[in-house]
Amino acid sequence: MNPPTLFKYPSLAIWFACLSFSSQAQGHGEPVYMSAPKKITVFVAKKIVTMDPAIPSASAVAVADGKILSVGSLDQLKPWLDKYPHEINQQFADKILYPGFVEAHGHPLLGGITQTSLPLTAQPLPNPWGPAFSGVADLAAAIAKLKEYSAAIKDPAEPLLSWGYDIAAMGEIPDRKMLDQVSNTRAILVWDSSEHNFFLNSAALAKYGVTAEAIKNMIGAGFEKDGSSNGQFLGAVASQYVNEVAGKDLLNPEKLPTAMLYSNDLAQQNGITSYSEMTFGILNIALETAIFKKISESNATSLRLFPVAHADSFTAKYGAQAVAEVQKLKTLNTDRLMFNGVKFIGDDAYLANTMMLQNPSYTDWHKGLIFYATPADYAKAMLPWWKAGFQIHLHTNGNAGIANTLSALQLLQDEKPRFDHRFTLQHFGLPTSMNVKKVKALGAVVSVNPAYFYTRAGIQAKDVGHDRVSYATRVGDLVREGVVVSLHSDNPVAPPMPLTEVWAVVNRLNLYTGDQKWAPAQAITVQQAMRMVTIDAAYTLGQEDLIGSIEPGKFADFAVLDDDPMTVDSIKIKDIPVVATILGGRIILVSETKKPRPL
Repeated sequence: MNPPTLFKYPSLAIWFACLSFSSQAQGHGEPVYMSAPKKITVFVAKKIVTMDPAIPSASAVAVADGKILSVGSLDQLKPWLDKYPHEINQQFADKILYPGFVEAHGHPLLGGITQTSLPLTAQPLPNPWGPAFSGVADLAAAIAKLKEYSAAIKDPAEPLLSWGYDIAAMGEIPDRKMLDQVSNTRAILVWDSSEHNFFLNSAALAKYGVTAEAIKNMIGAGFEKDGSSNGQFLGAVASQYVNEVAGKDLLNPEKLPTAMLYSNDLAQQNGITSYSEMTFGILNIALETAIFKKISESNATSLRLFPVAHADSFTAKYGAQAVAEVQKLKTLNTDRLMFNGVKFIGDDAYLANTMMLQNPSYTDWHKGLIFYATPADYAKAMLPWWKAGFQIHLHTNGNAGIANTLSALQLLQDEKPRFDHRFTLQHFGLPTSMNVKKVKALGAVVSVNPAYFYTRAGIQAKDVGHDRVSYATRVGDLVREGVVVSLHSDNPVAPPMPLTEVWAVVNRLNLYTGDQKWAPAQAITVQQAMRMVTIDAAYTLGQEDLIGSIEPGKFADFAVLDDDPMTVDSIKIKDIPVVATILGGRIILVSETKKPRPL
């Protein structure tokens, strides 16, 4: 067929061009076909919930080479089973299979580092390898626990690193004088529960060379009346400074594999098979790259890792080449390690009452921290990444921070319109009803942290008002507007427990009190909530073609449950045991991750 003939029939020309492209897409002249499976494994279950609306449930799923081949009943799988060697696995014949749960916003490295340090949380902290930390009841108990930790450290030169101090629960922000009561000779670093704040005693300020001159213009640095540091480093900018000066103690390379294994096992025991890292590079780009590669290559672990680069860290290191350097990370991609997207931090933390609020602000009338003064400033920082086609994730909590972020998105769309940009607002702490409508109008998606009400409502009502803390994240409003939403833990902000998150958004209860429903009008259905930890979570990560539902061609990743969240009494959803996970067809029993092991 010669060119004039092709152009007479445009549809044929398009078809011919597509055929030529597909046959040469891999750099070869011949079409590329998948090879026939050498062996098929069929997992049989009491019920398989697929999250595929075409075939919502099944009783058998065929797996080959780590991916799903076919879904249905054993009889419906016969076109495959009649042709190829296979085995029928009946191990979970009386269990329920769901797509492996997706942690849409987590921090496996930071979570592992903090949770394997000395805990100081106000609420119980689960431990995959032993009993939970019960929590400290008040400020006096927190100081007593720090003294206990210090006394147990034999080397007087060894610093004390504790994590989990809860500003809102304790009612007071630590400073160097408070921590000097614990010890004025041992360096003490306390990392708060939001991971956005550090508190140092006098010995730590001296050990890490913190001077008034070095921090005089730093957002979030606290000072005494004489101009010296008061040991408070509030917000992402100030805490990043502490990470830099104390990095050799915070990021001990010998401890990082254990920290990552801890996060892996805590996630696995809660049915998670895919785990994002939403600020990759914020601690140390080279070190994080090495540890993520090591963990993803180990058969002792059981997660697919999806790191999202922290844009500011890459810009600080690479300047104008930052976009290219993040793009290069994709050359490291494997089936278990996949880099995609970048992350910005707009305003500060929910837990620490440092997010930016407006109209009104907090009950004591402080306003919080924001890191881009205007939408134009924010859009300018994001523009190179936007133009390069990146999916952009935005940490945003207070209504002022959310408004700033949405206005910045409007400016980006005015500069360069994009479809299916997946601009993702992360956390979405205290939005207004009109914020929700603007999310829809601008085509954004949202990943919310339901722990903001299911663990925090009773604690922070006194700080932000009962109404706002009740409807935190506005999940119901987002669903009614047709916005794609995922649930996440932001571990270590909350433990990575997808079934508890589902329980919370369905029942609108507090995990620890259960004495009232918080904004019951924001409740959603179990079906909607289960999508938010499976296929919709995959969607907000930009990975819906690989994970999130049980469909042919996707990774064979499943959560094996003892009962079905869709059919049990909704109040019991959080108590459904996770029996195992399956990663690429490989079975990992929960009993196998109950203790540390070599990587």
